Amino acid sequence: MRAAPTILHLDMDAFYASAEQAAKPSLRGKPVVVGGLGMRGVVATASYEARRLGVHSAMPMAQARRLAPNAAYLVPRFALYRSVSDQVMELLGRLSPLVEPLSLDEAFVDLEAGGVADDSASARLVGEQLRTVIRTVTGLSGSVGLAGSKMLAKIASEEAKPNGLLLIEPGTERELLAPMSVRILPGVGPATGDHLRRAGMTVVSHLAEAGEAELVRLLGKAHGAALHRMAQGYDDRPVVAERDAKSVSVEDTFDVDLHDRARVRTEVERLAARCVQRLRDAGRSGRTVVLKVRRYDFSTLTRSETLRGPTDDPTVVREAAARLLEAVDTTGGVRLLGVGVTGLADFTQEDLFAQAADARQAADARQAADARQAADARHAADARHAAGESAATTPGKPDGTAADAPDTAGATDAPESEEQPAARRWQAGRDVRHAVHGHGWVQGSGVGRVTVRFEEPWTPPGRVRTFGVDDPELRPADPLPLVRDAVDYSSWPASLPKSLSGPVSAEGEESSP
Repeated sequence: MRAAPTILHLDMDAFYASAEQAAKPSLRGKPVVVGGLGMRGVVATASYEARRLGVHSAMPMAQARRLAPNAAYLVPRFALYRSVSDQVMELLGRLSPLVEPLSLDEAFVDLEAGGVADDSASARLVGEQLRTVIRTVTGLSGSVGLAGSKMLAKIASEEAKPNGLLLIEPGTERELLAPMSVRILPGVGPATGDHLRRAGMTVVSHLAEAGEAELVRLLGKAHGAALHRMAQGYDDRPVVAERDAKSVSVEDTFDVDLHDRARVRTEVERLAARCVQRLRDAGRSGRTVVLKVRRYDFSTLTRSETLRGPTDDPTVVREAAARLLEAVDTTGGVRLLGVGVTGLADFTQEDLFAQAADARQAADARQAADARQAADARHAADARHAAGESAATTPGKPDGTAADAPDTAGATDAPESEEQPAARRWQAGRDVRHAVHGHGWVQGSGVGRVTVRFEEPWTPPGRVRTFGVDDPELRPADPLPLVRDAVDYSSWPASLPKSLSGPVSAEGEESSP
């Protein structure tokens, strides 16, 4: 614990949804929900207007639509979010060499290490200036917590939301924490919280009063002792500039359960390729391949295979994931698949070229087996066809089809989005550009039409027009910056430009964009 509140925690307010509102003037002040739009999609972020209607992150999208039927439902645009995040992290880096990002929209900063604050007054000034410069540079708001420890700084930023600042003076920690729910402490999730509730402990003061021995008895030595210290406000974890990832993984939830084994294997191979790409983007390799399968009944199976050494070879990871799939029963259907790599390292071993060769040989063998199976299937089909030639004259309809066969004339099995090139699948929220009308975003699409609202972050709400999905003048586009004119903040934080130096309320009166 520090004697001064020089650890800062920044948390951008409803980040994805606020970015969408800033980019789309017609959505400002209205409920916005960002996430997967399919039948099994989940909410990534909801604007504060949507939260007031009961929508929250991790909620099934179907439930969100019931609670807020008139909200705008948009797919995430990570290119935009990463761009804004990079701007915010650069600002934080100007405050201190010790910046610990937790996600795209959240980070700890050690102000003392940066020499910009050494007491409550200077820490508060930096926090207020930071919120102002973030608003000016990105158009978005963030909440700031300041305290003598990471735990308390994060709690402070949560209490300050939205668009506020809260500083916890050293020495007041226990008084502040006492009436708060035990769930506010790190490491107290739903299961631990329920366990403590059954023991009669619902607020932090109950934990402090219970004593370390009782918490150790209930939760085990490590967890119990740590929780007792946190309940008294103690947390000596340092701000770490680089958080070392323990794993890299990707997963997909499918709108409709997958029953075809070949399709499941194809999806696993696709996920493996994405996982390796992320691994390479991070400049890492990994030794253990992990497969995750969630079945139709929500049961989740995890299988892993440890290689001879770390690798970033896509063939090695793909074949390992395929071998793991062979040991999993997918009868009944699969609703989620995931592929991950753990045991990360900064290098790959030379002898893994031999491992890759082994994997390629296995792939060749599997391909040959698949070819034989396909040939057998064709032979069987030919035999069935030869035996059933007379079926063409089965009594029923005048054209010779069976009387109970469905009439599929003019119908198509594939949904419209699958008939178009991937770049022309118009999803709600995506950026587009029209040769005549300029930049806009997709409000919705269906039955061969796409509806677009033409507006930019710095314009009034725009007009809505509808086009055919194959209109040659309509093209996908990259997101526009949220602020039209670049702001020169090269002198910050040493001296703020006049345009950034206005007073900022610590009470959060300003509204989110």
